[in-house]
Amino acid sequence: MTTGRRDLLTSTAEIALRYLETAGERPVAREVSLERLVEELGGPLPAAPTDPAEVIDLLDRGADPGLVVTSAGHYFGFVEGGVLPAALAADWLASAWDQNPAFFALSPAAAAVEEVCRGWLCELLGLPETASAGFTTGAQMANFTGLAVGLRRVLAAAGWDVDSDGLFGAPEVTVVVGEQRHATVDRALRLLGLGSRHLVAVPTDDQGRMRASALHDVLGGGPTLVCAQAGNVNTGAFDPLREICELAHERHAWVHVDGAFGLWAAASPSSRHLVDGVELADSWATDAHKWLNVPYDCGIVLCAHPDSHRAAMTLSASYLARSGSRDGADWTPESSRRARALPVWAALRGLGRTGVSDLVERSCAQARRFAEILSGVDGVTVLNEVVLNQVLVRVGDDDERTRAVAAAVQSGGAIWLGTTVWRGEVALRISVCDHATDDAAVTVAAEEVLRAVHAC
Repeated sequence: MTTGRRDLLTSTAEIALRYLETAGERPVAREVSLERLVEELGGPLPAAPTDPAEVIDLLDRGADPGLVVTSAGHYFGFVEGGVLPAALAADWLASAWDQNPAFFALSPAAAAVEEVCRGWLCELLGLPETASAGFTTGAQMANFTGLAVGLRRVLAAAGWDVDSDGLFGAPEVTVVVGEQRHATVDRALRLLGLGSRHLVAVPTDDQGRMRASALHDVLGGGPTLVCAQAGNVNTGAFDPLREICELAHERHAWVHVDGAFGLWAAASPSSRHLVDGVELADSWATDAHKWLNVPYDCGIVLCAHPDSHRAAMTLSASYLARSGSRDGADWTPESSRRARALPVWAALRGLGRTGVSDLVERSCAQARRFAEILSGVDGVTVLNEVVLNQVLVRVGDDDERTRAVAAAVQSGGAIWLGTTVWRGEVALRISVCDHATDDAAVTVAAEEVLRAVHAC
């Protein structure tokens, strides 16, 4: 007999709860091949329907060996947030309600939630209260959107209509970036048709901060986009945002800030100084699925020029119902999409201003504690100023030994961290942005690293 919907969802919730309740006891990651997982989950497409309960059971058993536990406090690899309970519950409702926020007529509730979150985010991050907001898959598409709006606006100021004429024959656009920018900025620019030969890379200091003084030499009078960074992906360092914005705006350039995780520093009084001047920028990108700890996927683009934002992203057709209220498709490259702002609303409503601040401050404190433990060991060097949630660690003076330590930690399964290359040297890269990471988790993590250091 086919399983009833209530029984199916109840049993599935039990599977999810069992996973969450035992996540801290599981290996963070296990060695498993793609071939094995495909074998477990694949095979010929069934010719006939399968009972839904059996489908979920097959998925649970087949996917389990390939799951990476990122939300139990022991994951320090890529900048991956955990999942707050309220955000998880709201995400379940988002799937159950199956709302499409593309147009107000499709979901007045989703439109209202997006508008509320827009206001809360502007307040929390210290951005202009009238800034517009779009909810994207992640910072990649948030960067793309902000830069697309900027490209259209600087070309319009030069007398060029990019909507009608595209980029063929357009005035040359200068794109100013830092040498230590994130790779998603380059991909966003590539998707916009701005080739790498048009990029002007500004030198950075030993922490990856753009040297604003160098902007004087590269900012001309033509159409210009400046890409600044709030939170270097390796060191956590911040470009001098106020100076960059003031210099760029003197030359009528558009300033976009890539703040995938670092923009959340604005939410804490203790780290707000790091984003001094961020409110002067023209557009911003960040991720909610990083430091706000909502489920994947959710990025956010914000823009100080709502009319330009809407004009760059909007679409219309005779059959699309326009109410004059908020239409989500006006603010992102997507039309149909899931109501990803629902878990953002739940996280912000549940944490409040002080809760978000505490989350940021705890993560930064744990990063500092991690660095302090490791820096006291012979042969281990912390390479960066730990100003946020990122720690770079070098083992000895040997790239291979540092890689071996990372491999040993990963194979142990108790925690997970990876490596990066910083200023020509391989380093362990430690990120802290899970609300579940506490003193005990950092103690375990540091012990695992030191055990690997002594073994390698």
